[in-house]
Amino acid sequence: MRFIQIIEYRTSRIDEFNALLDAWVEKNAGNRLASRAVQTRDRDGENVYLNIVEFPSYEVAMQNSDRPETAEFAAQVAALCDGPPTFRNLDLLDERTFQD
Repeated sequence: MRFIQIIEYRTSRIDEFNALLDAWVEKNAGNRLASRAVQTRDRDGENVYLNIVEFPSYEVAMQNSDRPETAEFAAQVAALCDGPPTFRNLDLLDERTFQD
């Protein structure tokens, strides 16, 4: 079953956050376990962002969480955030794509 993790965070340093994210993506090319990621900004909350990351399964997501590279990245990101992130861990039950 596919698995989605939503990470909500607050930062006034989004450009630095994105530079760090870009570097991490490049560094892990060919070794990523996530299958898709989307970054969003909350229109109703100042400096509130959500990353939506999809994995093939919960087990693969946990393998990703256990990687030293992920722990290092999380520590660097935490230094740029205005508080701890909030995580939502979701099993993907249904998916629909609309073209009309």
